[in-house]
Amino acid sequence: MKLFATGLAAITMLPASVSMSGAPAAAQAATTSDFRNIIANNMRSCAPGGGPAVRVTVNGVKSSSGNVRVQLYRGTKADWLEKGRWLNRIELPARRGRMTFCVPVPASGTYAIAVRHDVNGNGSTDIREDGGAMSNDPSISIFNLGKPSIDKTRFDVGSGVRSMAITMKYFG
Repeated sequence: MKLFATGLAAITMLPASVSMSGAPAAAQAATTSDFRNIIANNMRSCAPGGGPAVRVTVNGVKSSSGNVRVQLYRGTKADWLEKGRWLNRIELPARRGRMTFCVPVPASGTYAIAVRHDVNGNGSTDIREDGGAMSNDPSISIFNLGKPSIDKTRFDVGSGVRSMAITMKYFG
């Protein structure tokens, strides 16, 4: 279970105050200004003619308690699920069943998505209750717990809107 806890915990990135290098915050501002954007779920960005963006349908949310968080990463090994390396985050109160998010991307390119359902809303990962999911629905089982590689989760986005469905996984 420890490996899954590590992978699921990676989905729940640290607050914006986390430093990505030893450089002072002021010196980092110019190089990390596109990181850690907490945004609203604006579905107009995924309307016809919108983009670049990803319309993410999250299936299998097990309850309407807590929050569901969707985070966008660059599709690189260096960024995928690394602390403080997410680009955009949308967090909403959970709704059982299906939820839809519109995640804008900075430009056409390769990205990956991580989703977390914090069932009790405490901000901590509880693998007995919380759920997780990732773009391309990589296989995760009791025997294969951990952080799927970027090769299994990355996808391309052009100048328009890319649609995808992701299915939540719970081990509790």
